[in-house]
Amino acid sequence: MLLLAVDTATPAVTVALHDGESVLAESHQVDARRHGELLIPSVDRVLAEAGLKLDAVTGIVVGVGPGPYTGLRVGLVTASTFAAVLGVPVHGLCTLDGLAYAAASAGIEGPFTVATDARRKEVYWARYEDPRTRVGEPSVDRPADIAEQVAGLPAVGQGALLYPEVFPDARGPEHQSAAALASLAAERLAAGAEFLPPTPLYLRRPDAQVPKNYKVVTPQ
Repeated sequence: MLLLAVDTATPAVTVALHDGESVLAESHQVDARRHGELLIPSVDRVLAEAGLKLDAVTGIVVGVGPGPYTGLRVGLVTASTFAAVLGVPVHGLCTLDGLAYAAASAGIEGPFTVATDARRKEVYWARYEDPRTRVGEPSVDRPADIAEQVAGLPAVGQGALLYPEVFPDARGPEHQSAAALASLAAERLAAGAEFLPPTPLYLRRPDAQVPKNYKVVTPQ
């Protein structure tokens, strides 16, 4: 097994290689405006560090969000393209699940919340019973509207750090890690668990929309 994991659903452009037992190499850069520019060089760098070629990969792991429209689709399109070229499967995972899995390394084992920045003064979030068990589906909300639901719980993710009045017990990790996502995928593959399709989990409409009063002009 050789998994190539990528995620661009958050400001982090993160890539990792996993052989089914451990992470062989990883790359992690935080730049919300350069996902498309940074992702392929990151893949090349990780493969070079591991001393492997792309054709050695047996499966692609990709974070499907939730995340902003533009950044999220960079990772999904890249993952699907690699899978098509190599003839290997794509395993989709919720991006928040990757952050939750990484929370164990910060000593968080009990109930907690994962929250990422959704912009527009909102967060993408979900509650977790433990680092491997999500409670319900991810949502997008204004922090003040979910204060009662997350009260008293530790929280991880950049969204939690942005709103300390709602998430006073914010801890690491702040950003997504493809290494954690790949490790979670390897566990699930070994257990025969199902994965999400490699389609974007937006939770809301994209910012760019056609104006409602748009006038179509056709040539005479």
